Amino acid sequence: MKSLRSPVQRLAQRAFAVGLGVAPCLAVAQFAPPDEWLRAPAVARIGYETITLPGEERLGLVGTTYLIEVRPGLCVGPAVYGAASGQRGGFFTLGAEATLCTRLVGPLSLQAGLYVGGGGGGAAPVGGGLMLRPHVDLLWDFGAFRAGIAASKVRFPNGQIDSSQLGVVFDMELDFRYWPVGRTAMPWTDSGRTGMGVNRYLAVGGAYLPRSGSTGVSGAALPSQIGYVGARAEALLAPNVYVGLETNGAASGGVDGYAEFLGTLGVEVPLGHDWFALGGRVALGMGGGGDVPVGGGLLAKAAFAASVRLSRDISLGLEAGWAYAPQGSFSAPFASLALRWALDPAPGQPGAVVREHWGAGVETFHDAARKVGPSESLQSVSFKYTRFLGETLYLTGQVQSAYAGDAGAFIAGLFGGGGQWRLGEGLLAGAELLAGAAGGGGVDTGGGAVVKPMAFVGVEMTPALSLRLGAGWVKAVKGGLDSPVLDLTMVFAFGVAGRP
Repeated sequence: MKSLRSPVQRLAQRAFAVGLGVAPCLAVAQFAPPDEWLRAPAVARIGYETITLPGEERLGLVGTTYLIEVRPGLCVGPAVYGAASGQRGGFFTLGAEATLCTRLVGPLSLQAGLYVGGGGGGAAPVGGGLMLRPHVDLLWDFGAFRAGIAASKVRFPNGQIDSSQLGVVFDMELDFRYWPVGRTAMPWTDSGRTGMGVNRYLAVGGAYLPRSGSTGVSGAALPSQIGYVGARAEALLAPNVYVGLETNGAASGGVDGYAEFLGTLGVEVPLGHDWFALGGRVALGMGGGGDVPVGGGLLAKAAFAASVRLSRDISLGLEAGWAYAPQGSFSAPFASLALRWALDPAPGQPGAVVREHWGAGVETFHDAARKVGPSESLQSVSFKYTRFLGETLYLTGQVQSAYAGDAGAFIAGLFGGGGQWRLGEGLLAGAELLAGAAGGGGVDTGGGAVVKPMAFVGVEMTPALSLRLGAGWVKAVKGGLDSPVLDLTMVFAFGVAGRP
């Protein structure tokens, strides 16, 4: 494995790992009366700026962030940045952000923060993929939202990107409400939402069907079918209207490394006795990678949808639609099948406390096979969401993005299930089986489908906070990637309202 010998690079890597660990630690520093659900202010943020690459090339960068105010004036949370214009469609980074918020005069506020993440793509010169983005924002409060300008610096310490620029930023204030672990559970009887306010999650599998004669960025013919897997998180704005986030990655078709991240708006109208529904949705966001010709990265989708309820909590959804990249030549119909899981308590019914985990950490793939050249280890940032089905069993979704190891564009999205057990006072152990899509950065993942069994041990530092060491294996279904994996994760545990 190649080492990063520059002191600046080593310091940046340490700051990256520390930053990921500090965010969950701060999140437990909240206090509330023992019989009340805890409420923390939160912000959903979107920003846009144009960064300069070598050769005076311009790249339009969109950032989306979810920040929780864990202490007065201090907000932390995950963030995703991606290309939406220019020539680098498929450029994504994933990481964590911490921001200091200060109100100046009246509705005017000043914010200063640091984003640390990993990623790349679109053949951008990112080196190992480590990205730093210090920023200062000046915002005006308009009541329903805040908007203003941002001054930032985007730098890849082991790459060739070092850019300073101005941009715009928009904030929407939210609440993050949860039940602290370690307390006797109290039913949720409010009419609002808990956690991030998501009503349902969807596990998605589908395929794009490029037209005959379509070619990729390289000029080679695109496959007739590009299989993908992904996930959506949706929140109801009204009984029949929802918004959400969608992320997908290529799992077959020889375009491993293709990924997309979009916001979505949809309508769903129940028919009959609510067991069947028809509707449609539109989505807009960023996509690219894997030789798919999306140009600067902007991607739009529209689809008709139908769903069938299988049980109280589970339904099956079917979509047919069209995807279009207005800055590139990619334009294709698609079809998908989704397993949908309703999370919220039934209307008018109290909600039971359901345990969830947020995890953030770093991961090492030892001797990861490359498409060209010898195998080489890579390091990635890892974010994990887990929802328990009982005391032991859980479902989980995870995403990793490389920050070191000359694989800056490597990204993976995985889903699966597992179990966690107590070994004694403050000691934990568990095992899980994951599967999903991965690719990019020259890593040999074949079509993109991978499987990943893992086991872990952990120690509880507080009732809500634990540190875990995991080990396992990642294997590409059709590619050369076949590597042992080590994982270090900080986990924050909390309770949300769910169905009994």
